[in-house]
Amino acid sequence: MVVNKERCNLCGFCAEKCPTDALTFVGKELTVKKVIQEVEKDSLFYDESKGGVTFSGGEPFMQIDFLESLLTECKARGVRTAVDTSGYAPWDAVERIAEKVDLFLYDIKAIDDAAHRKYTGVSNKRILDNFRRLAERGSDLYARFVVVPGINDDKANVLETAEFVKSCGVKQANLLPYHRAGIEKYRGLGRRYRLGTLKSPSDQKLKAIKRQFERVGLSVRVGGG
Repeated sequence: MVVNKERCNLCGFCAEKCPTDALTFVGKELTVKKVIQEVEKDSLFYDESKGGVTFSGGEPFMQIDFLESLLTECKARGVRTAVDTSGYAPWDAVERIAEKVDLFLYDIKAIDDAAHRKYTGVSNKRILDNFRRLAERGSDLYARFVVVPGINDDKANVLETAEFVKSCGVKQANLLPYHRAGIEKYRGLGRRYRLGTLKSPSDQKLKAIKRQFERVGLSVRVGGG
Protein backbone atom coordinates (compact mmCIF):
# COMPACT_ATOMS: atom_id res chain seq x y z
CA MET A 1 0.00 0.00 0.00
CA VAL A 2 1.33 3.42 -0.99
CA VAL A 3 0.35 6.49 1.01
CA ASN A 4 -0.23 9.75 -0.84
CA LYS A 5 1.44 12.06 1.67
CA GLU A 6 -0.04 15.17 0.07
CA ARG A 7 -3.56 13.93 0.81
CA CYS A 8 -2.84 12.33 4.18
CA ASN A 9 -4.85 13.86 7.04
CA LEU A 10 -3.38 11.58 9.75
CA CYS A 11 -6.64 9.69 10.30
CA GLY A 12 -4.81 6.37 10.63
CA PHE A 13 -7.33 4.49 8.49
CA CYS A 14 -4.66 3.20 6.09
CA ALA A 15 -2.75 1.56 8.95
CA GLU A 16 -5.93 -0.09 10.21
CA LYS A 17 -6.66 -1.57 6.77
CA CYS A 18 -3.13 -2.56 5.78
CA PRO A 19 -3.36 -6.36 5.28
CA THR A 20 0.28 -7.05 6.15
CA ASP A 21 0.69 -4.53 8.99
CA ALA A 22 3.41 -2.86 6.94
CA LEU A 23 1.98 0.52 7.88
CA THR A 24 1.88 1.66 11.49
CA PHE A 25 0.41 4.79 13.01
CA VAL A 26 2.96 6.18 15.47
CA GLY A 27 1.76 8.27 18.39
CA LYS A 28 -1.43 8.45 20.38
CA GLU A 29 -3.45 10.95 22.36
CA LEU A 30 -3.32 10.68 26.13
CA THR A 31 -5.08 12.52 28.92
CA VAL A 32 -3.22 14.14 31.80
CA LYS A 33 -4.63 11.45 34.07
CA LYS A 34 -3.27 8.64 31.88
CA VAL A 35 0.20 10.17 31.68
CA ILE A 36 0.32 10.64 35.45
CA GLN A 37 -0.70 7.00 35.92
CA GLU A 38 2.36 6.02 33.86
CA VAL A 39 4.55 8.41 35.82
CA GLU A 40 3.43 6.95 39.14
CA LYS A 41 4.45 3.44 38.10
CA ASP A 42 8.08 4.50 38.57
CA SER A 43 7.60 6.37 41.84
CA LEU A 44 9.84 3.88 43.67
CA PHE A 45 12.72 4.66 41.31
CA TYR A 46 12.28 8.41 41.84
CA ASP A 47 12.50 7.92 45.60
CA GLU A 48 15.66 5.85 45.38
CA SER A 49 17.48 7.83 42.68
CA LYS A 50 16.26 11.34 43.62
CA GLY A 51 15.27 11.59 39.97
CA GLY A 52 11.98 12.45 38.34
CA VAL A 53 10.24 13.11 35.04
CA THR A 54 11.64 14.90 31.99
CA PHE A 55 9.22 16.45 29.51
CA SER A 56 10.80 16.53 26.09
CA GLY A 57 9.67 16.27 22.49
CA GLY A 58 9.61 17.76 19.98
CA GLU A 59 9.12 20.94 21.91
CA PRO A 60 7.10 20.77 25.15
CA PHE A 61 6.07 24.42 24.86
CA MET A 62 4.06 23.55 21.75
CA GLN A 63 1.50 22.08 24.17
CA ILE A 64 1.77 24.61 27.01
CA ASP A 65 -1.65 23.90 28.57
CA PHE A 66 -1.00 20.16 28.66
CA LEU A 67 2.54 20.71 29.93
CA GLU A 68 1.37 22.99 32.73
CA SER A 69 -1.27 20.49 33.82
CA LEU A 70 1.26 17.65 33.92
CA LEU A 71 3.75 19.73 35.88
CA THR A 72 1.05 20.71 38.37
CA GLU A 73 0.10 17.07 38.95
CA CYS A 74 3.73 16.02 39.33
CA LYS A 75 4.44 18.71 41.89
CA ALA A 76 1.31 17.75 43.84
CA ARG A 77 2.78 14.22 44.09
CA GLY A 78 6.28 15.35 45.00
CA VAL A 79 7.78 14.19 41.68
CA ARG A 80 10.75 16.22 40.50
CA THR A 81 10.39 17.68 37.02
CA ALA A 82 12.66 18.71 34.17
CA VAL A 83 11.78 20.36 30.86
CA ASP A 84 13.99 19.76 27.82
CA THR A 85 13.49 22.75 25.53
CA SER A 86 14.87 24.80 22.66
CA GLY A 87 13.74 27.90 24.54
CA TYR A 88 11.87 29.18 21.50
CA ALA A 89 8.65 30.20 23.24
CA PRO A 90 7.01 33.44 24.42
CA TRP A 91 8.32 34.55 27.81
CA ASP A 92 4.83 34.53 29.33
CA ALA A 93 4.61 30.79 28.54
CA VAL A 94 8.03 30.13 30.09
CA GLU A 95 7.23 32.21 33.16
CA ARG A 96 3.88 30.48 33.50
CA ILE A 97 5.49 27.12 34.31
CA ALA A 98 8.87 28.16 35.73
CA GLU A 99 7.88 27.69 39.37
CA LYS A 100 6.78 24.11 38.63
CA VAL A 101 10.02 23.06 36.94
CA ASP A 102 12.96 21.81 39.00
CA LEU A 103 15.41 21.81 36.09
CA PHE A 104 15.48 23.27 32.59
CA LEU A 105 17.60 21.38 30.03
CA TYR A 106 18.09 24.27 27.63
CA ASP A 107 19.50 23.89 24.12
CA ILE A 108 21.76 26.58 22.68
CA LYS A 109 22.78 26.00 19.08
CA ALA A 110 24.43 29.23 17.87
CA ILE A 111 25.15 32.65 19.36
CA ASP A 112 25.31 34.53 16.05
CA ASP A 113 21.77 35.44 15.08
CA ALA A 114 22.43 35.28 11.32
CA ALA A 115 23.87 31.77 11.63
CA HIS A 116 20.97 30.70 13.83
CA ARG A 117 18.47 31.98 11.26
CA LYS A 118 20.32 30.21 8.46
CA TYR A 119 20.36 26.79 10.09
CA THR A 120 17.15 26.79 12.16
CA GLY A 121 14.93 29.25 10.30
CA VAL A 122 14.34 31.50 13.33
CA SER A 123 16.16 34.20 15.30
CA ASN A 124 17.87 33.23 18.54
CA LYS A 125 16.98 36.50 20.30
CA ARG A 126 13.97 35.04 22.12
CA ILE A 127 15.95 31.92 23.04
CA LEU A 128 18.85 33.82 24.58
CA ASP A 129 16.55 36.33 26.31
CA ASN A 130 14.53 33.52 27.89
CA PHE A 131 17.69 31.78 29.04
CA ARG A 132 19.00 34.91 30.74
CA ARG A 133 15.64 35.71 32.33
CA LEU A 134 15.29 32.19 33.71
CA ALA A 135 18.78 32.46 35.17
CA GLU A 136 17.99 35.85 36.70
CA ARG A 137 14.88 34.49 38.42
CA GLY A 138 16.94 31.69 39.95
CA SER A 139 15.71 28.74 37.90
CA ASP A 140 18.01 25.71 37.81
CA LEU A 141 19.46 25.56 34.28
CA TYR A 142 21.73 23.24 32.34
CA ALA A 143 22.94 24.74 29.08
CA ARG A 144 23.05 22.08 26.38
CA PHE A 145 25.33 22.89 23.43
CA VAL A 146 24.51 20.78 20.38
CA VAL A 147 27.83 20.19 18.59
CA VAL A 148 27.28 20.06 14.80
CA PRO A 149 30.55 19.72 12.83
CA GLY A 150 31.20 22.50 10.35
CA ILE A 151 28.14 24.47 11.48
CA ASN A 152 28.59 25.61 15.07
CA ASP A 153 31.78 23.98 16.33
CA ASP A 154 34.18 26.78 15.33
CA LYS A 155 36.27 28.29 18.13
CA ALA A 156 34.55 31.69 17.96
CA ASN A 157 31.02 30.30 18.40
CA VAL A 158 32.13 27.86 21.08
CA LEU A 159 33.85 30.61 23.09
CA GLU A 160 30.94 33.07 22.71
CA THR A 161 28.49 30.38 23.78
CA ALA A 162 30.54 29.49 26.84
CA GLU A 163 30.95 33.15 27.79
CA PHE A 164 27.23 33.82 27.37
CA VAL A 165 26.29 30.90 29.61
CA LYS A 166 28.82 31.99 32.22
CA SER A 167 27.64 35.62 32.07
CA CYS A 168 24.12 34.46 33.00
CA GLY A 169 25.42 32.84 36.18
CA VAL A 170 24.80 29.31 34.93
CA LYS A 171 27.51 26.85 35.97
CA GLN A 172 26.60 23.56 34.24
CA ALA A 173 26.89 22.82 30.51
CA ASN A 174 26.38 19.63 28.53
CA LEU A 175 27.84 18.95 25.10
CA LEU A 176 25.45 17.02 22.88
CA PRO A 177 27.27 15.49 19.88
CA TYR A 178 25.37 15.50 16.58
CA HIS A 179 24.25 12.00 15.61
CA ARG A 180 22.69 10.43 12.53
CA ALA A 181 19.71 8.75 14.22
CA GLY A 182 17.23 10.99 12.45
CA ILE A 183 18.09 9.89 8.90
CA GLU A 184 15.72 6.92 8.82
CA LYS A 185 12.96 8.97 10.42
CA TYR A 186 13.21 11.52 7.63
CA ARG A 187 13.19 8.75 5.05
CA GLY A 188 10.07 7.26 6.60
CA LEU A 189 8.37 10.65 6.39
CA GLY A 190 9.38 11.07 2.75
CA ARG A 191 11.51 14.09 3.56
CA ARG A 192 15.02 14.95 2.41
CA TYR A 193 17.68 14.83 5.12
CA ARG A 194 19.96 17.76 4.33
CA LEU A 195 22.86 16.65 6.51
CA GLY A 196 23.12 13.19 5.01
CA THR A 197 26.91 13.22 4.64
CA LEU A 198 27.64 14.86 7.99
CA LYS A 199 29.38 12.71 10.59
CA SER A 200 29.37 12.90 14.37
CA PRO A 201 32.13 15.01 15.95
CA SER A 202 35.30 13.18 16.91
CA ASP A 203 36.26 12.54 20.52
CA GLN A 204 39.23 14.84 19.99
CA LYS A 205 36.93 17.67 18.86
CA LEU A 206 34.59 17.16 21.81
CA LYS A 207 37.51 17.23 24.25
CA ALA A 208 38.75 20.50 22.71
CA ILE A 209 35.30 22.10 23.05
CA LYS A 210 35.01 20.78 26.59
CA ARG A 211 38.31 22.48 27.47
CA GLN A 212 37.08 25.78 26.00
CA PHE A 213 33.95 25.66 28.16
CA GLU A 214 35.96 24.72 31.24
CA ARG A 215 38.40 27.60 30.74
CA VAL A 216 35.62 30.12 31.37
CA GLY A 217 34.69 28.33 34.60
CA LEU A 218 31.89 25.97 33.55
CA SER A 219 31.37 22.42 34.73
CA VAL A 220 31.05 20.35 31.56
CA ARG A 221 29.71 16.92 30.76
CA VAL A 222 29.61 15.23 27.35
CA GLY A 223 26.15 13.81 26.76
CA GLY A 224 22.75 14.37 28.36
CA GLY A 225 22.39 15.85 31.81
